[in-house]
Amino acid sequence: MPNFASTLKQEITRLARKEIRAHILSLRKSSTHYRGEIAALKREAAHLRAAMARLGKGMGRVSAKGAEAEEGGKKLRFSVRSVVAQRKRLGLSAADFGKLIGVSGATIYGWESGKTRPRQSQLTKMDTVRGLGKREAKKRLTGK
Repeated sequence: MPNFASTLKQEITRLARKEIRAHILSLRKSSTHYRGEIAALKREAAHLRAAMARLGKGMGRVSAKGAEAEEGGKKLRFSVRSVVAQRKRLGLSAADFGKLIGVSGATIYGWESGKTRPRQSQLTKMDTVRGLGKREAKKRLTGK
């Protein structure tokens, strides 16, 4: 009988291993699938974080192609050439032109060199100066 008992024990062990292998195989497949999904989600999250960082940096600045803003239905654009042309048309120095807009002369030089861009509030002030003539500009500078 000991031979029959050991044979029965071996058979039970073999069948148990076979069943466990089948269950483990399905668990391995699902585990591999979930790991792949997790890696894809991590990549997507990193991509979204980078996009948010880029957007966060650009929120305070005006785009390099020019500022466009809706102000009373009118689109305001910025061009380096237009700043230079306006200042020369009015016959003003950068410091005087800056006084009209409410900025310093160094800021005007920065705009003209293309190193910096005006803020939205400064664009609206530049729009008002755009309509001035030489006499009106001189009058506003002297305060009379």
